[in-house]
Amino acid sequence: MTRTLFTNIGLLVTNNPSEAVRAGGTQTPTGEIENAAMIVDNGLVAWVGRAADAETGGGFDIDAVVNLHGNTLIPGFVDSHSHIVFAGDRAGEFAARMAGKPYAAGGIRSTVAATREASDDELRERLHALLTEMHAQGTTTVEIKSGYGLDVATEERLVRLAREVTEEVTFLGAHVVPAEFTDNREDYVQLVIGEMLEKCAPHAKWIDVFCEEGAFTVEESRRILNAGKESGLLPRVHASQLGPGEGIALAIQVGAASVDHCTYLTDADVDALAASQTVATLLPGVEFSTKQPYPSGRRLIDAGVSVALSTDCNPGSSFTSSMPFCIAVAVREMGMTPAEALWSSTAGGAQALQRTEVGKISVGMRADLAEITAPSYVHLAYRPGVPLIGRVWKDGELIAG
Repeated sequence: MTRTLFTNIGLLVTNNPSEAVRAGGTQTPTGEIENAAMIVDNGLVAWVGRAADAETGGGFDIDAVVNLHGNTLIPGFVDSHSHIVFAGDRAGEFAARMAGKPYAAGGIRSTVAATREASDDELRERLHALLTEMHAQGTTTVEIKSGYGLDVATEERLVRLAREVTEEVTFLGAHVVPAEFTDNREDYVQLVIGEMLEKCAPHAKWIDVFCEEGAFTVEESRRILNAGKESGLLPRVHASQLGPGEGIALAIQVGAASVDHCTYLTDADVDALAASQTVATLLPGVEFSTKQPYPSGRRLIDAGVSVALSTDCNPGSSFTSSMPFCIAVAVREMGMTPAEALWSSTAGGAQALQRTEVGKISVGMRADLAEITAPSYVHLAYRPGVPLIGRVWKDGELIAG
């Protein structure tokens, strides 16, 4: 067991107000401590406080020291929505959108065709490349969805490969109806809730559905989510990306941990989310890439809704692996403060995954950490596009930087 002292931290973001106040920091949701230190013991946070008190903090014998050189230390980003097991490229589709062609859910089928043709090794190579990108940009926890197979064999491959790198695996056989079932949607729904679910459930934790015009109706979505729950999977929902609908209400009714996109929200949707335990996960990269209007994080936060930010890294509508980019866009375009955007990309993402041991820097939490080579996390939005993430640790072990 190695006990490591992280010291000379110019600003430590704990996301735990009580932890920060105990150490003389702020009462804000981000729980900030200036001139801080922390001790990691066997992959867990063992002590947090002022650097001046580190020598007496908990009476630990220290085996190693990490000097932050006055930089900022934050919890590792929790990216609670991604689709990074796929093959192919859709740069041409992106260029067409920038020239004025509207986004539609049907573009997913082109990725499906390429993914079905790819070998496990090809898919694994792309997956690890994107995961390495995420780590280098401060992400330490990532959720990965299937949804680019849309047949039993390929969907099983996707969740199995995702499970090699994360416990947060989502079965999304209900992404869109594949071309071969265009004239008989009901047969595809039956396949999803039958053989496909049976093969994929052993590798997955979550079930998701794209409840949207052009994808799945509310009633189809309800059947699929309920079937997943009966198989022991937990529900999540894609909803209100392309227009207002009943997907938000459905997500709350089935007890979804998170409803994602939320681009088009009615007042009733916002009120219902505020009265529920369902997290609204906003995906700024999607609106950036599709030219759709940005959802208002300000509206949701002011109503008391728990908000998460995520990349939705995928080849069609948001091909970015960068949480810092999403923070910058959320601050610039979605009415969120830098502190709110940081909280939503760490503690908010943890809530969206119903994880209690990540997203914060507090005694007993996993030591998942990211260094910002700047005096404050505000620089993530203040200096957009600049690679400010330095070193990254997962369970106290250096994984990037």
